[in-house]
Amino acid sequence: MMDDFHDLPPMPPVEAYLECKSNVTIPLQVPTPFVWQDPATLPRRPWLYGRHLLRRQVSVTVAPGGVGKSSLTICEVLAMASGRDLMGEWVADDLSVWIFNLEDPRDELQLRITAAMQHHKVEPEESEGRFYVDTGRERELCTAVAGRDGAMIVKPVMDALANEIAFRNIDVLVVDPFVSSHRAGENDNNAIDMIAKEWARLADRCNCAIELVHHTRKTNGAEATTEDGRGGSALLAAARSGRVLNKMADKMKKDAGIPATDLRTYFAVTRDKANLAPVGKRQWRRMETFELANGEDVGVCEVWEWPETFNGMASKDLLAVQNAIESKTARFSEQAGDQWAGCIVADVLGMDATIDRKRIKRILEGWLKSGALVKGEADGPQRRKVPVLEVGEWATE
Repeated sequence: MMDDFHDLPPMPPVEAYLECKSNVTIPLQVPTPFVWQDPATLPRRPWLYGRHLLRRQVSVTVAPGGVGKSSLTICEVLAMASGRDLMGEWVADDLSVWIFNLEDPRDELQLRITAAMQHHKVEPEESEGRFYVDTGRERELCTAVAGRDGAMIVKPVMDALANEIAFRNIDVLVVDPFVSSHRAGENDNNAIDMIAKEWARLADRCNCAIELVHHTRKTNGAEATTEDGRGGSALLAAARSGRVLNKMADKMKKDAGIPATDLRTYFAVTRDKANLAPVGKRQWRRMETFELANGEDVGVCEVWEWPETFNGMASKDLLAVQNAIESKTARFSEQAGDQWAGCIVADVLGMDATIDRKRIKRILEGWLKSGALVKGEADGPQRRKVPVLEVGEWATE
């Protein structure tokens, strides 16, 4: 018998035992003892893009159609290839990226990528030699097929991907969309589990991060989560980071002060599955139209920040509102019509009391909490006392 368990022969593949005879000796799995290591010397997780893409792991982005997921991933790939913070996320240095779009033809991808580069002012030499683009219209990608005995991985395809990733030193591979990368049953959870784990093995084998872009099922108007991805749930289970895109609803646009005449698409990016990092805060993106020199208008994704309550305001603005309130009866209730204090705020600050109502209410709440305004009483209709807002601590410029 061997003295050191590390001298045991390696475990052969499970398939080797499928036809084994009763006299075949199967080696035991010997447990490996845990060895304490100084925490300061432990290697950090090899994040490549924010807290979403990680070496040797699969990440998933889920979104309904028409939100902007392909435009988002194009801009993120550009950020990684150029090493620049284009989308508000930390980026590792010197990354090589490969985007495999399985839906759009190359001329459409050329338009989108060129528009994104010009909009974000990325020069061609910034990503030269580190940015690769392929399309399923020219080069099919089929990693698994459905057979009589169930789904099967197409090993030559996975090996070819591994060879290309190694040869080009690819750090991040983006496959968009996942459903077009295989021919197995989308609702066959066993098949999806096998395919997802094969992608995870490829990421581990090639020391790279893999991003799989996936569609949601119909949610009937409800906000989607990563669990709303189409087909089997095993894809999300195999991922170590999952995020979902949701288009901003009309009500939220009003809350944000976006005018009804603004027809651009605004959407949220929420990382709601995060095994190896804290769940992320909701981030906002906007689709902007960029006109290329050939006359084509192309949508480009950009960062958009939700407006802060007091964004762009100074002490002089508060002082101007206090002076206006001091000379009028500023009713506390929104039901007071033109006498509502919010109408005074809108008039002084050049806002719209209807469109900006939510923000104005937050402004008044903030000033009440700070003591700049205080609640009082005044004579109202029929000599009844009504709540009003009065000046508390005066602002100074």
